[in-house]
Amino acid sequence: METHKRTAARRAADMVKSGMVVGLGTGSTATYMIERLGERVAEGLHIVGIPTSEDSARKAEKAGIPLTDFAAHRRIDIAIDGADEVQRGSLNLIKGLGGALLREKIVAQAAKKFVVIVDGSKPVDHLGERAPVPVEVISFGWECTAERLSACGAKGVKPRTDRDGNLFVSDNRNMILDCTFGPIEDPEELARQIDAIVGVVEHGMFLNMASEVLVATEQGVERWEP
Repeated sequence: METHKRTAARRAADMVKSGMVVGLGTGSTATYMIERLGERVAEGLHIVGIPTSEDSARKAEKAGIPLTDFAAHRRIDIAIDGADEVQRGSLNLIKGLGGALLREKIVAQAAKKFVVIVDGSKPVDHLGERAPVPVEVISFGWECTAERLSACGAKGVKPRTDRDGNLFVSDNRNMILDCTFGPIEDPEELARQIDAIVGVVEHGMFLNMASEVLVATEQGVERWEP
């Protein structure tokens, strides 16, 4: 799987052209993309990046990629990121198992082109088949927020914890509730219901946002469009 992730990531990184503002995703697959962009910058590629997490910012700086922000650039030419699930056909996504879903969605929405890089284990027929839907919430009253998420049909709502067993805290100082819905028949309706809950900051369903998906398998890299 790691070989496939690296293949898709490097293919996407090679789509970047000089002069671009690039959204830098978060996670293991995005790390390979950042490494490849660093190689290209060393070879003379002129870009600036807007990272989707503090972790990606550190990796980009280490790779030698100049960073910028939305104060300087309101629009991003291309954003490249991984996903936890990709729905075949629609290319709707579940993202956020790495904890950066809010910033990832802000960057994806600001991008003229949003390229998703995955290996062959991520495509599904319905969102929720294998991955929970991460929901970023404020910590105050999170127990009430969790009850309302359960009322939306979640079979389980679990506060995310770190490796030490402490409550996970996002870069935005919020909590994440991982919500297990099972296969989701109507992602748009579920998204509307979750968005209406007070206390929810953002959810990890990225609907109608991907411009294309690169899926790396043993047979090579497939390019999917919605």
